[in-house]
Amino acid sequence: MSIDVKFWGTRGSIPRPQSREQIEAQIEAVLNAATPADIANRESVRAFIASGANESLPTIYGGNTACVQVSEPSGPSLLIDFGSGAREYAAEVMRTTGPVAAEPYHVLMSHFHWDHIMGFPFFMPAYIPGNVIHIYSCHDNVEECFRRQHGAPSFPVPFDVLGAEINFHIIEPDTDLEINGYKVRAHELNHAGRAFGFRVERAGTVTVYASDAEHKPEMISDGYPYVDFIRGADVLIFDAQYSLAEATSVKEDWGHSSNVVGVELALMGDVRHLVFFHHEPLNNDERLDQIVREARRIEEIMRRERAPLEVSGAYDGLVLTLG
Repeated sequence: MSIDVKFWGTRGSIPRPQSREQIEAQIEAVLNAATPADIANRESVRAFIASGANESLPTIYGGNTACVQVSEPSGPSLLIDFGSGAREYAAEVMRTTGPVAAEPYHVLMSHFHWDHIMGFPFFMPAYIPGNVIHIYSCHDNVEECFRRQHGAPSFPVPFDVLGAEINFHIIEPDTDLEINGYKVRAHELNHAGRAFGFRVERAGTVTVYASDAEHKPEMISDGYPYVDFIRGADVLIFDAQYSLAEATSVKEDWGHSSNVVGVELALMGDVRHLVFFHHEPLNNDERLDQIVREARRIEEIMRRERAPLEVSGAYDGLVLTLG
């Protein structure tokens, strides 16, 4: 039995579509790397692109905000956060299974900053009678936050018009719960407005979603509760929005972390795969690739006698298979 972790949205703060200039630069890079045989016909072009275009392209990270799905193939599923990526997720579910889902949707909410909730008004299953949506949060004002987003002047459709059955559940942090067949534990993170990470376990795998957290130097020690929360995770989805210099100077207390701190914490917690998430909207694909490369070099230096830590950057559409 395996578990898939799919990233429907990976940006932080605000969606970040690619500009015309970026797309033109990517086309230019591909054409410069191609031989006449690579572009002789449509099939050869497709094969050239699929092979990586001679490494001429950076990773295409995408532009949607936070939304991650944890699922068992042909089995139960959990969604984490209603960022703009939730619209893409809903469109795919409706395309493949129809407008009314056979099973309820189960969604864990880390917090209610705009980038983590902005996808809900465009989550089409919410408008269709027959769908059932369960929303879980450690915040006692969870229903108010969703209703307020649908209120004037923010959105033209009132919450009460939604046709689906929508249920709100307030859950306790640092308590093991069973949600749709998954063992789930929430843990409070250091972030304005109170944000929570989620440790999700099923089929012998552990996925930790711990975005929107600032880890100050004085916090990080063997007794730091966060380290126990992430310990032994197969995948740690980690907020690395800022550089280390930004996180400790001009953007201190803004609630986000860096790639350097991510490596340090993941090694302390014996994590197998560290995945950077909540990407800074000002950073283009080349800069995000650089952040990952830097972290891999740092991991080699800091690892010492520990097991190797895999480091990568999440992009919209990435699927990790665990187990």
